[in-house]
Amino acid sequence: MLILFNKPYGVLSQFRDRGSETARATLSDFIKVPGVYPAGRLDRDSEGLLVLTDDGRLQARIADPKFKLPKTYLVQVEGDPDEAALDRLRSGVTLNDGPTRPAEVERIDDPALWPRDPPIRVRAHIPDCWLSITIREGRNRQVRRMTAAIGFPTLRLVRWRVGDWSIADIPPGEWREG
Repeated sequence: MLILFNKPYGVLSQFRDRGSETARATLSDFIKVPGVYPAGRLDRDSEGLLVLTDDGRLQARIADPKFKLPKTYLVQVEGDPDEAALDRLRSGVTLNDGPTRPAEVERIDDPALWPRDPPIRVRAHIPDCWLSITIREGRNRQVRRMTAAIGFPTLRLVRWRVGDWSIADIPPGEWREG
């Protein structure tokens, strides 16, 4: 079985909350299918596609960076990066855990997304813009660290696609079989 879940902001990418004194939303609040597990993870403050499966081989293939499965993110950044800054992402940037693989990056129009709750922090005198960033690895908070490394912190991050799977028609908090 394969499940495509549009994970809302603030939801943990696990079925039980371990390590918090206050209850936080988890996958079990949305998905009542036994025996499926996330293939990879998506941080609590990120939104979008989380693939779950009961197939261990498929789970490993999706999550393991050696398979270089493309993951596309819609990323709202603070500031207005020029082509030179975007080229740094396209070439790969050096993070504290080493250089990243080159990313596919393009500036995009504001996507027609659902409102985020809570809304992002907006500063009246600082512009923001949206990027589409595709990576083929999956380090901890990688996209956020990449945009910060070029001087443009991430305000909102939505994983839109993993391989051929997308959340294009799945509302936040909903899932469908893939």
